[in-house]
Amino acid sequence: MQAFASQNNDSPNAVHARQVAFFAAFVLPVYKLLELPSLLARYAKGDLLLPALLQFLSQIGILFSLLLVARRSEKSIFERLKEHGKGWEIAFYAVYALYFLFASALPLLDLEKFVYAAFYDTAPTLFSFGAFFLFSAFFCTKGLKATARTADICLFLFLIPFLALIVMSLVEADFSNLMPLFERELRDTVSAMTRSAPHFADAVLLMPLIGNMRYKKGDGTKILAGYSVGAVCTLLFLAVFYGVYSGIAPREHYAFAKIAQYFPALAVVGRIDLVFVYALSIVLFFFTATPLQYATAFATRATGLKTKLPAVVAVCLSAFLFTLFCNKYYDSIYAFFGKYLHFVFIAFGNLAPLGFLFLPYKKSYRPSPPAPPKPAGKPPKKEKKHAQ
Repeated sequence: MQAFASQNNDSPNAVHARQVAFFAAFVLPVYKLLELPSLLARYAKGDLLLPALLQFLSQIGILFSLLLVARRSEKSIFERLKEHGKGWEIAFYAVYALYFLFASALPLLDLEKFVYAAFYDTAPTLFSFGAFFLFSAFFCTKGLKATARTADICLFLFLIPFLALIVMSLVEADFSNLMPLFERELRDTVSAMTRSAPHFADAVLLMPLIGNMRYKKGDGTKILAGYSVGAVCTLLFLAVFYGVYSGIAPREHYAFAKIAQYFPALAVVGRIDLVFVYALSIVLFFFTATPLQYATAFATRATGLKTKLPAVVAVCLSAFLFTLFCNKYYDSIYAFFGKYLHFVFIAFGNLAPLGFLFLPYKKSYRPSPPAPPKPAGKPPKKEKKHAQ
């Protein structure tokens, strides 16, 4: 079974631009609502919107380049990569299989800590988080069509809870906490950007979807608009979060679970905000499983296996063992990734996808449909020529 094969709409990897746009708008932002607000507040303080905005602009530029490559030909990017040479294709899939497995490390640790804090009143057992890996293993056996369809589901699971939490939080938000603008030094902004690099590798998470999509007119506009919606939602959340917590924001982890807890009506009706938190948690499950699915599909393609099962076992078992044995070193791993390994996300998440711009392409045109046959009947009479 090939991991990626751009086929017709019945293919397990068929992807539509609308689904890619929804994925960018309603799945990618959810991870940024968890630990990113406290991380940016720690290094940029009240200027946390500036490094986030710069990161989003850079991702839009990378995303635009991928869409430009997809637009050049009627064939998908991965189809053209296959034509470029077997060696290049195998190397690409092998490298990015390792990258996506590597990129899943922080989301896995964040999700585990969040689940234990939000869903358990007592100390959970050692294997309480193991059910997630059963879900991930099932998710990894599916094609890209399954990933794309999660975006349709997450439209409502993200948008309604997000807007509800924002409205509930506005009562306590004081946006003067964000003033004065540009108060921090440039090095603080740069430090915030490097430390948050693992949270902003968005274009590379859309690359498998865009790379498998056959571009049609208007697809690029839809996808860029979808990503812009997700960026605006994230920036709005960051502003409201810092408006609520201000100076203590760096200590407030699991941001979307806490942002609305001071809503006055909760003292009367109870923690109804947790209903919206649980809905966002489902989206977070899909987001965290996505890099594992990509790693499985890319590993299958790189090794030439006819079934995904060996790759599913290898990827999900590796992720499970990493989470099981490394969760106690959460703070150290987080600091190590942000301080020393951010270049991996910059190199393979931001710069390497730009290499597709040099991918050879040849415009191909679908043949025009044959002209309809002339109706049967008597042939037209020839005009007689008169001698002058």
